[in-house]
Parts: sequence; C-alpha cells; structure tokens
Amino acid sequence: MNKKKIDIFDTTLRDGEQGPGCLLTLQSKLEIAEQLEFLGVDIIEAGFPVSSPADFKAVQEVSKLIKNAKVCALARARELDIDMAVDALKNAVCPRVQLGIGTSDIHIKNKFNSTRDEILAVAFKMVRYASKKIEEVQFFAEDAGRADNLFLAKMVENVIDAGAKVVNLPDTNGFCTPFEYYEKIKFVIDTVPNIHKAKISVHCHNDLGMATANTIAGLLAGASQAEGTVNGVGERAGNAALEEIIMTLMIKDLPVYTTVNPIYISKLSKMVERAMSNAVQANKAIVGRNAFAHSSGIHQDGVLKDRSNYEIIDPAMIGFELPDLILTARSGRAALKNRIQTLDIQFVEKEFELYYDCFLRLADTKSIVTDADLVDLCHDINKR
Repeated sequence: MNKKKIDIFDTTLRDGEQGPGCLLTLQSKLEIAEQLEFLGVDIIEAGFPVSSPADFKAVQEVSKLIKNAKVCALARARELDIDMAVDALKNAVCPRVQLGIGTSDIHIKNKFNSTRDEILAVAFKMVRYASKKIEEVQFFAEDAGRADNLFLAKMVENVIDAGAKVVNLPDTNGFCTPFEYYEKIKFVIDTVPNIHKAKISVHCHNDLGMATANTIAGLLAGASQAEGTVNGVGERAGNAALEEIIMTLMIKDLPVYTTVNPIYISKLSKMVERAMSNAVQANKAIVGRNAFAHSSGIHQDGVLKDRSNYEIIDPAMIGFELPDLILTARSGRAALKNRIQTLDIQFVEKEFELYYDCFLRLADTKSIVTDADLVDLCHDINKR
C-alpha cells in the first residue's frame, strides 16, 4: 500500500488557549512550542496577532524560536488582520497566514447579515490580498460542517484561484458524524476542479464527542492535513486531541501516516496541563492517568501475563511511566500476589487464600488499597 504523509497542524497555542481559563503566559507558549518542535509537528499555529498586543508578541517570539516547523498566525478576512499577522511572522523561517470567513448559511445570514455571493467575493479578495504579502496562505471555511456542500465546493475553488495553498474545512461546532464528514470532504475533493493546487485540512471540534473520529474520517476521505490540540483543549468541549490523532495514525494500518516522534507526548501533555491549569480527566485516552491502569482481576491477570492482552499501545511509545496495578475490590489473586512480592512482604504461601480473603474484606471498605494498607494487612495476619 502506498501511504500518504499527513501534515500535523497544532493549534494549542491559538484555538486551545480559547478554552475558558486556559490563558497561557508568553514563557509557557515558548516552552510548549519548543516541545511541539521536538515532537515533530509540521505546523504550529502560534496565535491571533490582531486580538491583543500579547498575542502579537507571542507570535513574534515563537517565530524567532522555531526552526523546523512552519509557524502560522490567524486572521479574519480583513486587511488589518492580515497585515498584523504578516508583520508578526516576519522572523519565521517558514511563515503561514490562516484567514477565513463563515460558509454555512447560518453564519452568512446570522453572523454577517450577508449573502453567499458577497461572502465569496470577500474571501477571494482577502486571499488574493494575503497571497501578495506572504507565500503560504491557508483559508478556513468556518462552519464547513454545516455548510451546503455545493456552496462549500464553490468556495474552495474560489479561494484556490485566489492563491490559497491550504484550505481548512472545519467542523467548527462539532456537528458532523464521521460518515457525514467523510462524505463532505470526499465531495469537495472529487468536485473542485483545481483541488490539485491545494491541500485540504481537517479541523474538528468535540461537541458531540466525535472530533478525533471525524478527523480520521476526513483524512481517509483524502484530506492531507490534520489539526488538533494537546489534551483536546479548546472552546466549549474542545478540539480533536492531537495525541489521539497521532497514535491512531501510528498503530492502525491506514493509507496515511505521520512522521512525528510520539515519545514526547506524555511530557507535552503534562506541560500543557500545568500551564493551562486545566486538569486532564483520569480516563482521557492516551494521556489520562488511568489510560494504562488496570483494576479488575481479569484484566490484571491478563496484563501480568502480557500487557498486550489489554493494551493496544506500548506506554513507552509516548514516554509514559507505567502505574502500578491498582488494588480494589475487583482485583484478583494474581494482582495481589504480584504486589505482595513486589513490596517484598513476607507471607505464608500455603495460606495465601487467607491473605486474599482479608484483602477483599478490606477492599470492600476502601476505593483503593494502598501499599501501606497492604503492608499493615499482611503484618497483622503474620502476627496471628
């Protein structure tokens, strides 16, 4: 199978920071950007320069720091926004401006009080304007997830003619199912006559919990760039989680692949969690503290025999330090014996059933049996 390389576009510093309470300091942005470069992402969206002096400064400083990845700045379809984005990126080795406008009838009517023809004209004019100021322009068709497919195809053709090198078709409100999003992306790619002149990018939000699934669906439909944020941070329910996209591409035999180095994922996740004071839920895929934890007896026995019985990802791939097996009322004999031996606690082998019975009685009164609990329990039994 001839596989296609996918560009990984990180927007933690821009879209991710739009999550309530997730404001980043300049120093945090630089540290995260540097770690993203270690990870090997292809594009880092550093901010929205016209939004504030601090964001302008952040884009400037990230542009100076990053040497391998492309650095992108966001703009609305306005000359001032574009000018400030270009100015903020002047020190970037590989700069990119992303500008866009709403493409769903809901946005066209309710947000812009405009018409489809007027929106097409604005998009063409502003992409053409930006293309004269910077070599690489990315256009985002906001709310593409709810846009009419025929109009969306017309918009994509329009902005490619104006000079867009990348066209982002975001499911801005997390509205689509993977089937709908696949058909939307495929329709655009199959319909637009000049599609060969640009890459299609997918950018999905998680309002219905399908952001990662929609992203993978979009890539399988032919998109060449995937956008996301570390830990899935972002507005409302957040964005597609970058680590979920990356690991899906790495462990599944798909016709697409990425060249990032996943060993930095765990460290990067913790860095973003601390910087944004936004705790990662315990059962979060890939990076949650329970992602590689096991508490049921059946699973613990299987993991002790071979971790691949219940883990589809080698935790070492993402730099994850393995937690000990969690001892609960659902734990079995294999896990208890393993922990007793690991702690080098003396016990009478032939009386192990007594230890296990006492353990279960204790576990029924506690959510987790700690190592200290286990030491005390075995000590009390041994004194009898």
